[in-house]
Amino acid sequence: MGAPHNIKRYGEVWPEFRIRHGLEILNKLKNTVIISGGWAWHFMSETGHTEYKHAHDHKDIDVFVRKENVTEAVMILQQEGFQKVWTRYDHLHNDENFRRYEKTEEMENGKSHRITIDFFERDDLEIIEVNGFTVVKPELLLTFYRNIHSSDKCWAVMAAKELLSKGIDPVGHPKLSEMPKVN
Repeated sequence: MGAPHNIKRYGEVWPEFRIRHGLEILNKLKNTVIISGGWAWHFMSETGHTEYKHAHDHKDIDVFVRKENVTEAVMILQQEGFQKVWTRYDHLHNDENFRRYEKTEEMENGKSHRITIDFFERDDLEIIEVNGFTVVKPELLLTFYRNIHSSDKCWAVMAAKELLSKGIDPVGHPKLSEMPKVN
């Protein structure tokens, strides 16, 4: 589970290049993957929302891939310059056949940043289509914060839990990207 947020940092936004580079690869993968984690909440949020760091986790991109689409997804990643990297989880048995792919992007200012894709194989997910992307259904996505995703304190996760407990569909709801009121 994620650590509590430092509310003094509320209002910080993700750098534009991180969002742009994430969207570029997701657009190429969109017919082969099911998006999970912070990027799923991103697509379920209102179009044009502010990219607050505490609303959606964009440090990495979490995707599920059906076994029938694994080869195509891996080919796209390799064509785009992504390489498999080893993690401390690779030796552990898991049903999702987890692997990580990364690519380093050079930026105009001479600096670089890493794009990380956490890749899980799975065929049995409940999904929805949102804004042209396939994402894990919100109710199921919330259960992944016990074992697959770590940032359960992000605003979207907290808002979705609250909305669903009231019988309200969180998809497209402004609370998924809205800064909570703090005392």
